[in-house]
Amino acid sequence: MRNIALRLSYDGTNYHGWQVQKNNVTVAETVEDALCKLTGERVRVVGCGRTDAGVHALRYCANFKTDCTIPTDRMPLALNSRLPGDICCVDAVDAGDDFNAILSCKKKEYIYRIFNSRLPDPFERERAYFYPAKLDVDVMEKAAAQFVGTHDFAAVRSVGTETKTTVRTIYWCDIGRSGPVITMRVCANGFLYNMVRAIMGTIIYCAEGKLHYNEIPRLLEARDRRLTGPTAPPQGLYLSRIWYDGPVGKMME
Repeated sequence: MRNIALRLSYDGTNYHGWQVQKNNVTVAETVEDALCKLTGERVRVVGCGRTDAGVHALRYCANFKTDCTIPTDRMPLALNSRLPGDICCVDAVDAGDDFNAILSCKKKEYIYRIFNSRLPDPFERERAYFYPAKLDVDVMEKAAAQFVGTHDFAAVRSVGTETKTTVRTIYWCDIGRSGPVITMRVCANGFLYNMVRAIMGTIIYCAEGKLHYNEIPRLLEARDRRLTGPTAPPQGLYLSRIWYDGPVGKMME
């Protein structure tokens, strides 16, 4: 039996996240249905992580087991003909038997986009958080830097999934601006539920003057979600990069 890894991208606007659910349309369910039509088998996909309703992915990895003989170089076109236009298979590769999209992942990067302008852009409505008040990017950069390193991030996660530990390592957390769009890039060895969106909400609080960025280390030590900023809306969030070893890693570059 083959173990095939897929590189996907998707606009999450019309989906209730990645994970299969009983009563809602999800990305995983849609991909599985397309694979079933393609292979003639009932397959199950393993995704590299959960994304919430309305969250997007520039790069996403999923793997599935199959007996089908379709060459991987033909799989993207064949699969895309059975997928809706807001999900795309970019590449496919035969992975090792022990490859698992979530367990084999080394680190991930998310970006969060804010459309910071007095007037909205209708084309950004589902792809960025519209924030009409002026934000101080210099303050946001200093606030973002406070999250870098190994910390207990319980203060910036929502209750929803159980984890053995809330300690994670953030390798970088940067803020940049291009025209009206402010973008945060954050890379870590793992993320807690709503962690990126809570970090963004806390950074916005600092830009609004509701918190000082020097307070962030103390708030992380307190491990109290009530003390940090709100969870930013989902439409600004994108899974942007994922790192693996071997042929899957090369595919995801």
